[in-house]
Amino acid sequence: MNRKHVKIGLIIALVALIVFVFFRYDMSQCTPEKMSEFIRAQGTWGAVGYVVILTLLPLLLFPDSVIVIAGGMVFGLVHGTILTSIGSLLGGVISYLLAKFLGQEFVQKFVKKDLVKFTEGTTGFFMILILRLIPLFPFKVVSYSAGLAGVDLKNFTLATLIGSLPGIIVYTNIGDKANDVRSTEFVWAIALLILITVVSVMGKKILDKKMGNKVD
Repeated sequence: MNRKHVKIGLIIALVALIVFVFFRYDMSQCTPEKMSEFIRAQGTWGAVGYVVILTLLPLLLFPDSVIVIAGGMVFGLVHGTILTSIGSLLGGVISYLLAKFLGQEFVQKFVKKDLVKFTEGTTGFFMILILRLIPLFPFKVVSYSAGLAGVDLKNFTLATLIGSLPGIIVYTNIGDKANDVRSTEFVWAIALLILITVVSVMGKKILDKKMGNKVD
């Protein structure tokens, strides 16, 4: 009964958080520019607030690219990458633990997307690493799926940290260079985004066929 009560409490807390955010903030109007202004307005607490936002992002079902680009605009490439990596990792671990604790029935209702179907022998470090290296596999879906599949938490954490880094660098770099959209650096940043998108599309198609399911 105690476990059941904890589950109910978690569900209520998550619903309350989502309702609060959507009533408190107009998420439909959230752009990298407005988000960067919001972070700067927090002063010395801006970095902490940014990490907290990224940590809660998987629960809010909001596109993470907007937030990461904003982080690059505010903190620059190096500091932005470090902060984003910390926030994304925390968000991934929370999603993993929620899925492992609350179970598949809740996750499927909450995510509203197809989960990644892990087969026996592919639930370790390498598979999570590959999925993280392909940004088209939604970050939160991979995290929830890993929790349900019983992926080792240590392997999940390390693979997430390493595999997410290329995508984080690309989007943070766009934000960092967005202050001068006519610069050569910004053009290269967009070129890198196009490259990683093309590679991701090709990689996703290959994995979709091998894994026997699609993750939209």
